[in-house]
Amino acid sequence: MSAEVMAAVEEVLSLRPGVFLATIGGELLLLRRGLSHHSEAFGAPGAVKRAVLDLLARGACTTGELLAVGGPGEVPAFLGTLRAGGWIVTTVRHRGRDLYTMQPLCPESKAPEALPPDLVLSRFTVMRREGDGLVVESPLARARMLVHDARVMSLIGALVLPASPYAAPDSTPDAVAGSVPEAIAASVPVVGSVPVAVAGSVPDAVVGSVPDVVRRALPDAVWGALPDAAVRRVVRDLFRAGLVVAASGETGRDVEQWRPHELWFHARSRMGDGGYSGGFGRTTWAKGLHESLPARREPYPGPVVDLYRPDMATLRVSDRPLTAVVEERRSIREHDDEAPITADQLGELLYRCARVRHSFTREGVEYVSRPHPSGGSTYELELYPVVRRAAGLDPGMYHYDPHDHRLRLVRGPEPSVGRLLRTATSAAMMQAPPQVLLVVAARFGRLMLTYEELPYSLVLKHVGVLYQTMYLVATSMGLAACGLGAGEAGAFTEATGADYLTESSVGEFLLGSRPRDPSPDTSPERQNPPPATSPVRQNPAPATSPERPNPAPGTSPVRQNPPPATSPERPNPAPGTSPVRQNPAPATSHQGEDRGTTTAP
Repeated sequence: MSAEVMAAVEEVLSLRPGVFLATIGGELLLLRRGLSHHSEAFGAPGAVKRAVLDLLARGACTTGELLAVGGPGEVPAFLGTLRAGGWIVTTVRHRGRDLYTMQPLCPESKAPEALPPDLVLSRFTVMRREGDGLVVESPLARARMLVHDARVMSLIGALVLPASPYAAPDSTPDAVAGSVPEAIAASVPVVGSVPVAVAGSVPDAVVGSVPDVVRRALPDAVWGALPDAAVRRVVRDLFRAGLVVAASGETGRDVEQWRPHELWFHARSRMGDGGYSGGFGRTTWAKGLHESLPARREPYPGPVVDLYRPDMATLRVSDRPLTAVVEERRSIREHDDEAPITADQLGELLYRCARVRHSFTREGVEYVSRPHPSGGSTYELELYPVVRRAAGLDPGMYHYDPHDHRLRLVRGPEPSVGRLLRTATSAAMMQAPPQVLLVVAARFGRLMLTYEELPYSLVLKHVGVLYQTMYLVATSMGLAACGLGAGEAGAFTEATGADYLTESSVGEFLLGSRPRDPSPDTSPERQNPPPATSPVRQNPAPATSPERPNPAPGTSPVRQNPPPATSPERPNPAPGTSPVRQNPAPATSHQGEDRGTTTAP
């Protein structure tokens, strides 16, 4: 590093958090715990290496202090190796004042020989508050920057536009320099405290290649706020980290297909942020800070509707084979309003898909079991049937109580409820609103008070497995089902009165009776299977029949002799009965692709 830069800029180094030192098989190792454990060997342990690592482990040691440990060649080489491996965090200072900290996220790639002429802030880079500091980060970056000085923020803001073709003068005019005097800049409060960061020595060739490019990229006022050496160092570190890129470098199909929030969500929910802002996975971070949410949502005060409970023992031996149901599953976006879905059919589907089978408490937290899986048995999802037309149910929005298997009215057919139905109709490209819209909501605290970094990705995974469970049960029952990819969370919040951060809609699922003569354009999948293999239930069948059809036209849509509402589920067939399905309906194959971009196939 040149004498000029050394005089103006100082580094303070430390090991990154979560790093441990070990000696195995005569080799010195650094280990970092996490979801993906990382380790690197550094050869035979020596006095100089151990002394350097001991200082770095204590934190806040300057380059000069480290160089004093050993000879002029061994220490810089060892520091360069540590930096290349992503083991060191570096804070950059100017005249004793912390400017920023670079926190590595992965091993460094080979440093470029020179900066490109069209520097610009990456479109994936964001700046946000973390604690009492500001973090600059990107899902594609090799390191993140923790900003401590407001002048660095101004410099980053100047890189929003690509480098302009003009060359700045060697000296800054007094008028421009006076806009950010050194005296005023020195009085700007430091942003945050210093959790130290990664560096190492900077080759003279790299430092020397920066000035002209940087002067073309930055306004004169920025040069007046920070000395040249500091500006060069900030821009160089931003570029090496991937927070600043060549303007021509973020083009092409593979990059342009990503929106920033989608790439952020993908990156952070997979491996977190390297351990700088917390843990990853099931950390139970809120234990002792916040009360856990009960497994049962607080009931709504509306009228109660008890639902039909199917006999699970009978279904175990009479229901259609899984393979047949899986192969026949498809999205159907048209319903038969002349023979609508019944309250009993809705009750059977909810019972088979989402009821609480049993509950238990562990370490003061309530857990439940339902037919569909859920990470950690948290079961944060709630179901809200929005009924437009169903025999035996008044129109309106209901909440499904999976503990008692009943509905509670949330809201009648008011404007917010109508918006939910209209949005679903538009998303599914239906000609008429669905008979029933199942709004899937999440009580976020059930997951977010236990997990870090990945809770929302778990919510969406849970929505997916619930969708598939409802698809298969609906197919087995001969109902029309269709999962949606979008909905209106605002209308849900208005209809339920729930706090947006506490509970919000995360999925929508259409349900209704299958049309007897569906329009050929409702789905490119085959609409009319042969009569002998049709999955649509044509006539009422005995309780032991493998198919229980929709009521025939002209008959009452209410189930005539349902089992008592208090009939408990029997997890195994009754003694003496065969668990083999008797006379399953023939399987039919429905192939093709669904149309539409916001509905599940």
